Parts: sequence; structure tokens; C-alpha cells
Amino acid sequence: MEWVRGAYTVSDDRWRIDREVVHGFLTECYWARGISRDLVERYIRHSLCFGIYHDGVQVGFARVITDHMTFAYLADVFVVPAHQGRGLAKWLMECIVSHRDLQGLRRFLLGTRDAHGLYAQFGFAAPRNPAIWMEIHNQGVYHP
Repeated sequence: MEWVRGAYTVSDDRWRIDREVVHGFLTECYWARGISRDLVERYIRHSLCFGIYHDGVQVGFARVITDHMTFAYLADVFVVPAHQGRGLAKWLMECIVSHRDLQGLRRFLLGTRDAHGLYAQFGFAAPRNPAIWMEIHNQGVYHP
């Protein structure tokens, strides 16, 4: 699928993803610092990915890990600094939540440290029953 707004395009074509842009951003961000290029390649291959492009150059990204029927997890959402403040993250979220493969899900999760206001606009909220959730969190997985 593809959405166009002026000189910007959002696409779910994983083959368009500029791996250098994605890896370059993620390896420096707080949630994936030090992630390997190989891991980025692997997760692009196995996720529903969204790229934001300005005149053909990638300026944003998000991916959804999903079975396309009951569950999805949103991860690695970003817009490069030079294109922030233009409503692109909000537009990207509009594209993601309207995507045909993400309709009728029972559960759609994400984790964020600082963007609760953005995601709340699309129905995301704290878990209704956090006591049922458990996790294995390997904080140092990118730093052997």
C-alpha cells in the first residue's frame, strides 16, 4: 500500500526500505543503541514495515510484528530530525492503523518512553489488566 501527501509518501514495500537509514538511526536511539546491521536486516524481512519518503529519500520508519489476524506489536517508529515537526509521525500512525492487514486485531501493543500523547490519539492506552502481562527483557542483547 502507498499513501501520498505532497512531496511525502508512506509505503509498506519492505524492498524500498533504506537499510542504512534505518540502521543508522536505530543504532543511536535509546531503545536499540548498538543494534547490528544483520539484526535490522532480519527484522525487516520478518515484519510489516512502513517507510516515509521525501522525494524518494527515506526520512521515517516503523515496523509491526504481527500474525495479521489477532496480534500486533508496533516498534521502531521514527522520523529523522530534519523532518520532525511536520506531522509525519501522526500521518504514519494513521497509515499503520488503517492498513488492511491490521484490521480486526484483538490486541495491538507498543512500548514507548516518551510518545504517549501521539499513540493515545490512535486508541493506545495502558494495559487494562497489567497483572496478566509478563516479559523477558534482555536489556543488553545488542552489547555482547
